[in-house]
Amino acid sequence: MVYFVFVIRLDRWVRERDRVLLMGVINVTPDSFFPASRVLSPRLAVECAQRMVEDGADILDIGGESTRPGAAPVSVDEELERVLPVIEKVHSECDVVLSVDTTKADVAREALARGASIVNDTSALQADPEMAPLVAERSAYVVLMHMQGTPRTMQQAPHYNDVTAEVLEALDARVQAAARCGIARDRVFIDPGIGFGKRLEHNLALLRNIDRFAATGLPVVVGVSRKSFLGDLLGLPAAERLEGTLAAQAVAVALGADILRVHDVREGRRAADTARRLRKDAA
Repeated sequence: MVYFVFVIRLDRWVRERDRVLLMGVINVTPDSFFPASRVLSPRLAVECAQRMVEDGADILDIGGESTRPGAAPVSVDEELERVLPVIEKVHSECDVVLSVDTTKADVAREALARGASIVNDTSALQADPEMAPLVAERSAYVVLMHMQGTPRTMQQAPHYNDVTAEVLEALDARVQAAARCGIARDRVFIDPGIGFGKRLEHNLALLRNIDRFAATGLPVVVGVSRKSFLGDLLGLPAAERLEGTLAAQAVAVALGADILRVHDVREGRRAADTARRLRKDAA
């Protein structure tokens, strides 16, 4: 019953888009690029989740496999062992929408059964042929993210002639593929995949053109939090990239981003709300 209430809330938001949603990151992994986001027990995950909700998170994105550049894949069993206890405990104790960050249908299936309502698929439904039918069958929401290559290879030699046009075209193809599998358009969010198979100049171009992604009419998810392109700009490690993160998030929201994937919820909430009021389409 609680899960159904969550879906109704998200349905209303998709229609109205009256605020920017914050998707707080909970990594149930030992190797995610930002150590402060790693939560390795259900008890600590609930504490983190409660703090994020109090700070203004609308969604919690729980993942059991790192997607940092160079990351090695993990087995289905290991990913299930990491995320399911956390999803179950957070779902039972926190009033918040849950997302599972996975490319594996077996993981998504179990996560949805335990309270998740969003599948955040960094492969845009391409890694597992069973994922799209599962999302359609469960009427789940899905984030289709663009990535050139795989986490292990994506930063070796990314190349584009026109990164914005090419990413838009690729995402449009994935949206159409989702529709052919029976996934309703109002269940689809798109993510240009900042940092996933992109060099610094590619990431900056995508951020400057978020309005072109917003023009599709689909909710746009942007994840820039503490990423390496900010380190390239500022010459700082991940632990010192908060200010750069907030600047990039504010620009994304001002240009039409609808959902921010964040590590720092309280600061991100304030930046997002301010930027949203500065947007031309704001009430």
